Amino acid sequence: MLVGSLASGVYGEPRLTQDIDVVVALPATEVQGLCAEFPAPDFYVSEAAAQQAVSQGGQFNIIHPASGNKIDLMLARQDAWGQSQLARRRRQQIFPDLAGFVASPEDVIIGKMWYYHEGGSEKHLRDMAAMLRVADLAIDRAYIEHWSRELGLTDVWQALLVRLDGPGCASAGCGSGLA
Repeated sequence: MLVGSLASGVYGEPRLTQDIDVVVALPATEVQGLCAEFPAPDFYVSEAAAQQAVSQGGQFNIIHPASGNKIDLMLARQDAWGQSQLARRRRQQIFPDLAGFVASPEDVIIGKMWYYHEGGSEKHLRDMAAMLRVADLAIDRAYIEHWSRELGLTDVWQALLVRLDGPGCASAGCGSGLA
């Protein structure tokens, strides 16, 4: 399932990004087969790093050295939000000639809130704000508020609402267009 900046671009404003972020539910028995789909020298993927990510949680990369493109494969979280995120994924048109599963807009926002909270850059706030400003995108605000509380991200959610509408709007909702 596509997440991160490419996913936020599906719902908001597309922007250039250095990598492709994908959440996977990958059993240990399928690691070798996945790695074989990306053979050297055209690709670089460490089967050991993939096995470690599967056994301990985390992520590993697939790199296309000729182009410098990189896919970050993140193992699905094993908590309630991780389960919800996978269940709510949507099949979307990613590019004109490519469709695939993308995290719901709410889960993309929550994921970006998490990365911002962990010391991420201002780009995460810009991506989230762009998604919330898209007039035809119905956002389930209650879902975001629930998970922001559960995951300890309420401060980031409130800061995002203030960024959208100004001080005093975080609790009132104001004119952000959030459903």
